[in-house]
Amino acid sequence: MTSKGRADPRTLLAWSALAMAIAVPLVAAAFSPLLAWRQPVYIVAGFAGIAAMALLLVQPLLIGNYIPGLSALRARRLHRAVGVTLVAAVLVHVAGLWVTSPPDVVDVLLFRSPTPFSLWGAIAMWAVFAAALIAALRGKVALRPRTWRLVHMGLAALTVLCSALHAVLIEGTMETVSKLALCGLAILATAKLAYDLRVWVLRPRS
Repeated sequence: MTSKGRADPRTLLAWSALAMAIAVPLVAAAFSPLLAWRQPVYIVAGFAGIAAMALLLVQPLLIGNYIPGLSALRARRLHRAVGVTLVAAVLVHVAGLWVTSPPDVVDVLLFRSPTPFSLWGAIAMWAVFAAALIAALRGKVALRPRTWRLVHMGLAALTVLCSALHAVLIEGTMETVSKLALCGLAILATAKLAYDLRVWVLRPRS
């Protein structure tokens, strides 16, 4: 907020851009003609996957404190909450697909599926679960803070990259341009965070 109580234009612009990046793929998918031939549970599973991809864009923006109008402390708290929501979205995505076709989901989970997008989706799923687990166990595992950040960041980057490949390779309800834009933004945001944190750089011992 400004001194006169008006919202900062930079803050409004940032939040508006983020809202559009998330809303446009969701709205475009909602108008997909393919939805007419889908079961309701399949539609829910699909939109849970789109929501998960959107949350992967939000996560690096929060932990990097790139969104104006949020304090670092509030951004970290939102990062944790969004992480829980992300895991829930992935679970809904997988559970919905399980209801529609259990054998296919089993093949995906065991890396036996012949479709490449399924392989990337499975890797992304296990990576996000691992990232969430190590986050939940922070302070309880025998890892130095820098090592913990390196592992968590590595798993997060793997999740984003594989999720983007998973989404791009699927010819489904997501509109192509908005899908590519969302995936590209998530990758760029994650890459910027990794560069800014430089968790892989070893500091000289004193």
